[in-house]
Amino acid sequence: MIHRPIQILLVEDSRADADLVRRLLEKAPFGPFRLTTVDRIAKALELLSASPDAHDVPIDVVLLDVSLPDSVHCSLDSLSRIKAQAPELPIVLLTGVEDEDLATAAVRLGAQDYLQKRQIESSLLGRSIRYAIERKQAEVALRESEERYALAVQGAHDGLWDWHLKTDRIYFSPRWKSMLGFEDGEIGEEPREWFSRVHPDDVMILKAEISAHQGGGTPHFKSEHRMLHKDGTYRWVLSRGIAVRNGSGEAYRMAGSQSDITARKLAEKRLQHDAFHDSLTGLPNRALFLDRLSMVIAHARRRGGHPYSVLFLDLDRFKNVNDSLGHHVGDELLVAVARRLESLLRPGDTVARLGGDEFAILLDDVADGTQATRVAQRVNRELAEPFNLRGHEVFATMSLGIALGASCDYERPEDVLRDADTAMYRAKAAGKDRHALFDRHMHDRAVALLQLENDLRRAIEREEFEVHYQPIVSLTTGELEAFEALLRWNHPVRGLLQPESFISIAEDTGLIVPIGWWVLREACRQLAEWQSLYRPDRPVPVSVNLSGKQFMQVDLIKRLKKILRETQVQTGSLHLEMTESTIMDHGEAALAKLSQLRDLGVKLYIDDFGTGYSSLSYLHRLPMDALKIDRSFVSYTGDSGGRSEIVHTIVTLARTLGMGVAAEGLETAEQVSRLRGLSCQYGQGYFFSRPIDRSAASGLIAGHVRW
Repeated sequence: MIHRPIQILLVEDSRADADLVRRLLEKAPFGPFRLTTVDRIAKALELLSASPDAHDVPIDVVLLDVSLPDSVHCSLDSLSRIKAQAPELPIVLLTGVEDEDLATAAVRLGAQDYLQKRQIESSLLGRSIRYAIERKQAEVALRESEERYALAVQGAHDGLWDWHLKTDRIYFSPRWKSMLGFEDGEIGEEPREWFSRVHPDDVMILKAEISAHQGGGTPHFKSEHRMLHKDGTYRWVLSRGIAVRNGSGEAYRMAGSQSDITARKLAEKRLQHDAFHDSLTGLPNRALFLDRLSMVIAHARRRGGHPYSVLFLDLDRFKNVNDSLGHHVGDELLVAVARRLESLLRPGDTVARLGGDEFAILLDDVADGTQATRVAQRVNRELAEPFNLRGHEVFATMSLGIALGASCDYERPEDVLRDADTAMYRAKAAGKDRHALFDRHMHDRAVALLQLENDLRRAIEREEFEVHYQPIVSLTTGELEAFEALLRWNHPVRGLLQPESFISIAEDTGLIVPIGWWVLREACRQLAEWQSLYRPDRPVPVSVNLSGKQFMQVDLIKRLKKILRETQVQTGSLHLEMTESTIMDHGEAALAKLSQLRDLGVKLYIDDFGTGYSSLSYLHRLPMDALKIDRSFVSYTGDSGGRSEIVHTIVTLARTLGMGVAAEGLETAEQVSRLRGLSCQYGQGYFFSRPIDRSAASGLIAGHVRW
């Protein structure tokens, strides 16, 4: 209610009646009132049309005489004109005659009350004014509430339904019908209009949810289900509602809304698909593959040996495709490989992309390893056919590992995948483009290699490495010419290990770089010691091998300078050996780095020469000091297959390029004699000495040993 004097506009042309109203208001129990009087309807309209700033407070109610001098047409003309000017203002009609028809017409037209002047008394007038104001406020509030509701429904774009359970009739709003593609008159009020359009797989669940709410089992009704659209497709809808109950709690009415949630459902489906599928190839990803594999494992354990196999596939030399043709072609190759793999499988099998260039195949219900092997062979044959990608003919091969579920009592899918992966690496090590079947020895070896890797990571800090030195001898004079520094690992459990036992692991893990720096520093430290103790004017040189990873370190020159400066060795006495592949794999970058090394004064050797793929047109540009002939040629110098001619060619080539030449792996006097006959300058091998520790090497220097 209003908490100030109620502002009343009295429209009355009779002064006596106006004075009567004023006196009655002064005595009325409801108040206080503030009265403004005009005698013409035109003046009232003028006052009501004025801006709010024209008077201090707005008019709260109008007391209107039905008979005014400027009223026209009918006795309710003034009421109609006031309503048109101020539709929200409550109006109480005053009349001097008793006319029930007029009173009824006035209320229908919008008047809040109808009073006869001769029957008015103070309490009646005050109460009528108050009720008029309150009813009008209630009307306005109701209308605003209805407008808000209508706007909310319109904004939500929902369809409405209202189900009268006693008559079993449902009102469906026009929006409910249009949501399904129908016009307003095309759908009736029977419940079957709803339930007959629900997807057969959803209708029982929907009815159960409705029944649960009507029975009081749930506070609200909510259901997501599919509805048949007029165009023949199904749309996902969310239907919500609430029941109206009588005093005994029985539902007699139920109403709610329906929303189209098809877009959300499609988005959820896409998200679910993306979560379990590879975005590039569309194949199942690792998560989905492991999930399906876990179900097969559970099935196999229930049935006691249900056969299945897992193939782990890895593209051979995939990096070459990315590096040469670009990643976009590499991606196209992965997609093309995925399609070929799909074409090879039965409907119940699963092929997945695990990541990068790795794939996996789950073969369910295979008889034995023979069938899995046939699939692997078919994969290798199928991939042997070239791929045409953006005008490029690309050949791809795969290394495959096979794990048989029946051969091991697997409990976790990760274990099956691990064993297949282990077998794949065995296939790759055996030459690629082939398959290997997992056996328990592979697992034992993998565990041993993992332990060896862990030990290797701690070997440097525990100072378990040591350097042995193998003499390099002049084949002309038989004198000690140099040493090659060779790494040994004094393993705390397995004893002294040769490089072939751990170098490949060091290469794979990147540990070859810190190990290489340790060897280089230790060899230079030893070289400096020999330099100070023996022949300081002509120290015995030491050769150190540089791995490909170490050679391409950006700080190679900087760190080598620091080691040379700290050890104070004569730079010409340090020889660095690199393989042909290390140099050729890095092209012009390798050439620039070799030149920087030469500028430091160190000598450069190509190790294992003849086993790589160096170009003769490129070889003459290399700033190398010597070639070292690989032991595979030396061990066959007496055969009839032309190996001696190869050695002779290498020696001649080295002499032509102005390089020295040394041979590795000399073990017999006959080999030494033949190499001397071929004018090879230097040799090393067991014929002269095995690799020896630094103490024994010091003895050779001090004793001036000749061979």
